[in-house]
Amino acid sequence: MYPEQKPMQDKNSARMSALHAWLKSQLARDGITDYQLAPASADASFRRYFRITTPGATVTTRIVMDAPPEQEDCRPFVKVAGLMNDAGVNAPKVLAQDLNQGFLLLTDLGRQTYLDVITEASADSLFRPANDMLVKWQLASRPGELPEYAEAQILTELALFTDWYIGQHVKAALTDAQKKVLLTSYADIARMALAQQKVFVHSDYMPRNLMVAEPLENSPGVLDFQDAVYGPISYDIASLYRDAFISWEEERVLDGTIRYWEKAKKAGLPVPEQFGDFYRDVEWMGLQRHLRIIGIFARLNYRDGKPAYLADTPRFIGYVRHTCRRYSALTPLLRLLDQLQIGDVTVQQYKF
Repeated sequence: MYPEQKPMQDKNSARMSALHAWLKSQLARDGITDYQLAPASADASFRRYFRITTPGATVTTRIVMDAPPEQEDCRPFVKVAGLMNDAGVNAPKVLAQDLNQGFLLLTDLGRQTYLDVITEASADSLFRPANDMLVKWQLASRPGELPEYAEAQILTELALFTDWYIGQHVKAALTDAQKKVLLTSYADIARMALAQQKVFVHSDYMPRNLMVAEPLENSPGVLDFQDAVYGPISYDIASLYRDAFISWEEERVLDGTIRYWEKAKKAGLPVPEQFGDFYRDVEWMGLQRHLRIIGIFARLNYRDGKPAYLADTPRFIGYVRHTCRRYSALTPLLRLLDQLQIGDVTVQQYKF
């Protein structure tokens, strides 16, 4: 995502000098010699995005991605952007690339994310085209194009919760019995995920990564897709309605998920025949994602010095506890959360 941010402060850095030199050479091909550069966004990774404005009779904007190659690999972004555009998804087009330096020149999808504008009143009108765009993306699915979301990755992601949230944030020394509860729960979650039919998965399909596009019929613009995989069909819809930064009453979550399921089923996507079975898959898949993100938010704080993300941890703990209360197989995990005092009355501030 790239909403507007503060003016740039690091024009004189070696990295910015290299970026400017590359940009000038690319823009010169279109006869552009004058441009302005301002931050468009930064995210939890080492990537940065800048908006390029080219003054003239018709002002146009583009986005340049700065992804230091020693820390980020631009190739997955380029690959997935191509797949999405081929599928008719409104994703940025790669206009130019320098993979050795980690620079990409992209089309600009706009300045407002769904998260910037979504309200109780506007949510349905935004979620419906997001469902439509997701179906379009999934219909393009085929094996062999994207990395498989395999058991090893699922379990490695779940271990982030153990290592970073329980270990570093809660600072709990787990007993052997408690470790067994976690490992058994993780194995059950992985089994449920791997039993689902596979499609293209964005991996972070949420309002912060969806743009209000112009014209509106092109909404949403889709960003931050470089971690896309070939995996469980419920993953992205779980991400959309159980978001990191905004929560909804379960009535809306159910309604939106049903609408997606009906559309996916009609389109021939491999969703379960019964909605109840699909909703169970969504909840278990959401549980995996939420445990992973709780661990990531803790890691961002303790390893990377980015404390702001921890403020949203209670929302995810609320999601986790809500799902654990619903399924008897997850009762031991819920009891473990109680033992470690993970989640308390403050969680009730968040809607589910």
